[in-house]
Amino acid sequence: MKVKEFTLDDLMGILRECADQDVWAEIEQAGDIADEEFESLGYDSLSLFNTLTRIESDWGVELSFDIVYQAATPGTLVKLVNEALPGNA
Repeated sequence: MKVKEFTLDDLMGILRECADQDVWAEIEQAGDIADEEFESLGYDSLSLFNTLTRIESDWGVELSFDIVYQAATPGTLVKLVNEALPGNA
């Protein structure tokens, strides 16, 4: 049985909570961020670590930080989370 899909909107909600307010203000104006690199969006390793921690606690997905850091874009991270969701493997 397939579980609920993790969406870009789900990720954006988490990113919003894990980002510096100045960074998020710029992202909101950027529009579609699926293919933008986290670094160009202003996310540093601490923000990504906090994002990963929230995904793990909210969605029950365990991804290594290296994989998340290498994902580089929100769209790729959404894909990786969906592949790792319990019941989707």
